[in-house]
Amino acid sequence: MAADLLTEPGTARLPWLITGGALALAAWLGWQVWGTQDHGDPITTSLTAFEKANRLTVFSAQLAPVVSADDVRGYSLLKSRQIAVIPARVDYTLDLAKLDAGRFRWDPSGKLLTVTLPPLQVSKPNLDEARAQYLREGVWITGPAQAKLTRDNTLLAERQAGEQAANPVLMGLATSAAKQAVAQNLAVPLKVAGYGNVRVSVRFDGEPGPP
Repeated sequence: MAADLLTEPGTARLPWLITGGALALAAWLGWQVWGTQDHGDPITTSLTAFEKANRLTVFSAQLAPVVSADDVRGYSLLKSRQIAVIPARVDYTLDLAKLDAGRFRWDPSGKLLTVTLPPLQVSKPNLDEARAQYLREGVWITGPAQAKLTRDNTLLAERQAGEQAANPVLMGLATSAAKQAVAQNLAVPLKVAGYGNVRVSVRFDGEPGPP
């Protein structure tokens, strides 16, 4: 069964640039680290309001799995094939519930905050079968045969989209997006809280920290 997975050009995107999720992240992380300090009632209240934020989507990829399935019936007299292109979306998220005080290190002399993130989580592929395209081959394709071909194509597309989502290129884009989102959205509340121009270093578990 043929199975090539393609990424549509220009479809990978950074949702944190166009949604309020990053703002929630900044407020929640700020509350976790500095919420017990009194930097002014309005700021403390704002940070505490985001205490229960639990997940942030930092990157999404639109994929286009190309799969094929075969069916044989009627003593091998009825042979059919269906080739399908099924658009799929995969999200890369941070589990904010795993961010506790132990993942933050503050260097007051250098005004450097180091944040260690838990591994990114890759969602189950969301197939858009309403926009799927099919090419069928066969002299006579029965209803049950077509149903089986479609079901097999769906399973193949989901599996291959998951494999493609884990490839190093997309994972690299997602991790870079996560680091940029966290760094940008922590620097602002720190400055507002009176820490001035703070540097934020973001890494994932297992990556080396700043020198």
